[in-house]
Amino acid sequence: MAEPEPPPPLPALARLSFALGHFLNDLCASMWFTYLLVFAHAVLGFSTAHAGALLLVGQVADGVCTPLVGFESDRSAGCGRYGRRKSWHLAGTICVLLTFPFIFSPCLGCTEATPRWAALIYFVPFVVIFQFGWAATQIAHLSLIPELVTSDHEKVELTAYRYAFTVMANVTVYSVAWLLLHFQLGHTGPTDHLGKHDIHVFRNLALIVVGVGAVFSFLFHLGTKERCAPQARPPEPQEHTPLLPRAHKSPPRPLLLWKHWLLEPAFYQVAMLYMATRLIVNLSQTYIAMYLTNSLRLPKKFIATIPLVMYVSGFISSLLMKPVNKWIGRNLTYFAGLLIILAFASWVVLDSQIEAEVYGAAVLLGAGSATILVTSLSMTADLIGSNTHSGAFVYGAMSFTDKVANGLAVMAIQNLHPCPTQLCCAGCVEFYRWVMVLVTGGVAVVATICLCCIMIWPIRVRFHDVAVLPLAGAVPGEAGSTEERSRSSTVN
Repeated sequence: MAEPEPPPPLPALARLSFALGHFLNDLCASMWFTYLLVFAHAVLGFSTAHAGALLLVGQVADGVCTPLVGFESDRSAGCGRYGRRKSWHLAGTICVLLTFPFIFSPCLGCTEATPRWAALIYFVPFVVIFQFGWAATQIAHLSLIPELVTSDHEKVELTAYRYAFTVMANVTVYSVAWLLLHFQLGHTGPTDHLGKHDIHVFRNLALIVVGVGAVFSFLFHLGTKERCAPQARPPEPQEHTPLLPRAHKSPPRPLLLWKHWLLEPAFYQVAMLYMATRLIVNLSQTYIAMYLTNSLRLPKKFIATIPLVMYVSGFISSLLMKPVNKWIGRNLTYFAGLLIILAFASWVVLDSQIEAEVYGAAVLLGAGSATILVTSLSMTADLIGSNTHSGAFVYGAMSFTDKVANGLAVMAIQNLHPCPTQLCCAGCVEFYRWVMVLVTGGVAVVATICLCCIMIWPIRVRFHDVAVLPLAGAVPGEAGSTEERSRSSTVN
C-alpha cells in the first residue's frame, strides 16, 4: 500500500499564530531570570543565599513539573475536541496569570520586624504554582512543533519564528523596564542605585507583562488548530474486533513510549547539549544585571538597555537561522554560535574596564545565545521525529535537566558571594566579572565537548521491543499484535 501523503505545509497565518503561544512565558521568563535576584536582594533586602534559594525553589519546581506534565500530556486526550496540547497550554496560562504578579510585589502583611525567612516562605507557593503553569505552557507549545510540521526545514523555521517572538518578548520587557526607570528618574530622581523605592517599578512591570501576555495567549488559542495524534498507549481489543484476519492493508507503525526513550543513547546526547545551552543562555541572563551594576558600576538604567541590545542582536540572528542551517547544517551552525559566545567571554576576561564597548559585547552574547538555542531546539525536534505521541515527555525530560542544573548553579554561585548580607562590596567587582566568564566561556567548552560527541557518534534512534500500533484493517498476529521488533533511523 502507498505511503500516506504528508500533511500540507502550515499556512503563514497559522505559523504566526503558533509563534504567539509562548509569548507570555517568554515575558515572564525574561523578568524571572534577569530581575528576580536583583529584586530579591537589592530591592526587598534578602541575603544572597535567600535570593538564590527563591530562584532554586522555582527551578526545582519547574524541573519536577516539566517531565510529569510531559508524561500526562502525552497520555491525556484533552478537553473534548480542544486538543490535548492546547488544553494543557490553557491550564498553564491561567496559573501563570494568577500568580506571577505576586512574585514581584512586596510581601502582603509583612513589616520591618518580619523575619526574612518568613517572607521567603510567603513567596514559595506563588513561585511553585507559577512554575507549574510555566512548565505546562512550555511543554504543550514545544510538543506542537513536530505535530504541526514534518520536514526538518519547517521545524527549523517554526522554531526560528518561536524564538523571534521570544526575542520580541524580551525586548518588550526591557523597553518597558527602561521607560519605568526613566519615568522614575525624570520625576522623582532619588538615586541611580536600586533600593526599596523601586518596588513599584517591578510591580508595575509584572502587571504589564501579564496583561500583554494574556492578549497574545488568546490569539494563539484562537488561531492554532491542533492536529489529531495517536495517544501513547496500545489499543485494547473491542467487542467488535474480528477473530479472523483481514487482508493486510498497511504496515505497522512503531509506538515509542516514554520508557523506551530512557534506553536511547541519543536521548542523553541531546539532553546534555540542551542542558549546556540553557546554562549559557539562562545564567548569562541572570547575572548580566549584577555584572553591569556591581562590576562595571553602571547606572541602573543599563539593566534594561544592555539586555535590550542583546535581544535585538538575537532577533536578527534568529532570522538567519534557516539559510545558515541549509548551508552548513545543524552541527556547524551550533559550533558557530559557540565561537561567538567564546569571543564574548574572551572580551570580558581581557578588558576588565569595559565602558562604551559593553554594547559590542552585548551584541556578541545575544547573537551567540540565539544561535545555539534555536539550533538545540531544532535538534530536539529532530530527535522526536515522527514519535509525536511521546514528544511532550522528551521536551519535559530535557527541561528537567536544564531547570535543575540552573537552580543548583545559581545557588552555588550565591553561596560563593564575597558579601552575602551587604548589597555590594569591593569583592563584587571581580566576583561578577568572573561569574560572567565562567557561565559563558566555561559552559561553552562543555557544550563543545557534547557537540563533538554528537559529531563522532551521530544521533540515532533505535526501536527495541516496542509495542506496535495497528492501523485500520491490520492483520491480528501480524501487523496488529504486539511483537518484538527492531529498527533504527538516523536523525538528520
